[in-house]
Amino acid sequence: MPAHVNADHDHRRSVWMMLVAVLMFALMDAGLKTLTAHYPPLQVATLRGLSSLPLVLAWALWTTGLRPLLRIRWPLHLLRGWLGILMMGSFVYALKRLPLSTAYSIFFVAPLLITALSVPILGEKVGPRRWTAIGVGLIGVLTVLRPTGAGMFTWAGLAVLVAALAYAVSAITVRVLARTDSNQAMVVWMLAMMALGAGVLAWPGWVSLRLQDAWIIAVVGITGSLGQYTITEAFRRGEASLIAPLEYTALVWGVGLDLALWGVLPKAMTWLGAAIIIASGLYLLRRERVPRPSIPEARACPWAGE
Repeated sequence: MPAHVNADHDHRRSVWMMLVAVLMFALMDAGLKTLTAHYPPLQVATLRGLSSLPLVLAWALWTTGLRPLLRIRWPLHLLRGWLGILMMGSFVYALKRLPLSTAYSIFFVAPLLITALSVPILGEKVGPRRWTAIGVGLIGVLTVLRPTGAGMFTWAGLAVLVAALAYAVSAITVRVLARTDSNQAMVVWMLAMMALGAGVLAWPGWVSLRLQDAWIIAVVGITGSLGQYTITEAFRRGEASLIAPLEYTALVWGVGLDLALWGVLPKAMTWLGAAIIIASGLYLLRRERVPRPSIPEARACPWAGE
């Protein structure tokens, strides 16, 4: 088969993989939001890690074996573990109080933060046009939060920003870790440390699990694992500049799930703010054309995301 035919096939497959990944993570986030009605945020974060860890660990052992999982740079993995706890705990806290679509709209600022943080942390150069795009994206965040009083000073809105910042810093560490550590190791240890760390913090206020919630926890584990696998395949097979914009389809799923499960729709200002953030993010992707981390965070993906 000609090389260009194989390339086209991989591109199409990567697009479909990315679309499936975003859907899986949206379903996972809907499950997390459902669980927040009965359990504290850190306990939900623990359940997210524990429910996906066995499946992801089996995938890692099957694809690379045990040795790459143990030969890692422990300090950076420990840092990512704590960032994962902060990210997931904050995002789950926000999910209890915000519609999925609103939380996603704010979280979309994460790629802008990654670009901004790459300057002081990685020493990368960001030109004036990209700084302008970052500034425009932050205006979009303020639009969603409505600083006149409808959202700017709510803990939920600020919690999403904290989650996005933690995700951005963690993504920067991925760029460093990817030079020496396997993708599988980064995903497995992120989930393991998040489950363990969040579990220790959640233990004093642990709420007994209800039997009727077992299927929701199972859905969170399965969709989270499938999302991680498909997003890995998407970034492995396709060009980052082609498939990364598909992450924004999460807003479509967020709106649909909000309407189907909770009977709510985004307000006009949320739509406007999301459009501004997405436009600035797409501009950055077009300007940079650089490879992103081969495995986005194991979050909520909000991607997230992870």
